[in-house]
Amino acid sequence: MAKIAARAVASGDGWSVADVVCSSGPRDRPFEEQHDHVAIAIVTGGSFQYRGSGVGAGRELMTPGSLLLGNPGQFFECGHEHAQGDRCLAFRYAPQYFAAVVDDAVRGRRERFGSLRLPPVRELSAIVARACAAMRTSAPRAAIAWAELGVRLAVQAMRADSGREVSQSPVSPASLARVTRVIRFIEQHATETLTLAGLAKEARLSPFHFLRTFEDLTGTTPHQYVKRLRLRRAALRLLADQAKILDIALDTGFGDVSNFDRAFRTEFGVNPRTYRIRHGKCP
Repeated sequence: MAKIAARAVASGDGWSVADVVCSSGPRDRPFEEQHDHVAIAIVTGGSFQYRGSGVGAGRELMTPGSLLLGNPGQFFECGHEHAQGDRCLAFRYAPQYFAAVVDDAVRGRRERFGSLRLPPVRELSAIVARACAAMRTSAPRAAIAWAELGVRLAVQAMRADSGREVSQSPVSPASLARVTRVIRFIEQHATETLTLAGLAKEARLSPFHFLRTFEDLTGTTPHQYVKRLRLRRAALRLLADQAKILDIALDTGFGDVSNFDRAFRTEFGVNPRTYRIRHGKCP
């Protein structure tokens, strides 16, 4: 039987955030729901298919690091046709609160999202990593800190969505199944040596067909996806414990600390040591 467990993390006047764990699987039929608030959910684990109505209508494959977007009044379904379970950090905003947040920050005065999903891209990496770290670290977080994080997430998501072209290409069930299998494989083997040929073999596709299909469905290449997954995990470790940076680099799949330092600086704008000092005590 499908189950959804939501744990309230923090809330305030016009906003809330919850840790949502879904155990639905291929045998559970999706049912139609409706967003009553503006929704931004960071996928932190698992995968699922997200279908929505209205502007940006279609079907998207939600993977770790991606953002689910929802507008008030929008109908949607979440399905798990090819794998079981997912976990999200879900931010909900009252429409007036959200409008006030993004009004001065985003050109064009847009107050509704034009797409259903934002892929795990570089401009969102820092805010996603900080949100995940805030959820997983044991130290309690003040409501004002979560409110600040929610504001930053809303603005960055709207900016990213405003400059994004929505693809209307049809997605075949077979493609979804193959890429979903690879996404789950990457989650379990992210620290190992992963090659394009090996991932294509796991998907039972040629390297060229796999590369094209993976990018179409996830919004990023396999190399970028694996690298960002490793970097998010490294960012969590930097804030969650006091392990040596060298050990974190090796534990998360980077061959040496210099390569890790260079990739981390490119993704987050600072080196790992500065990141730990700057963000170690706040979300």
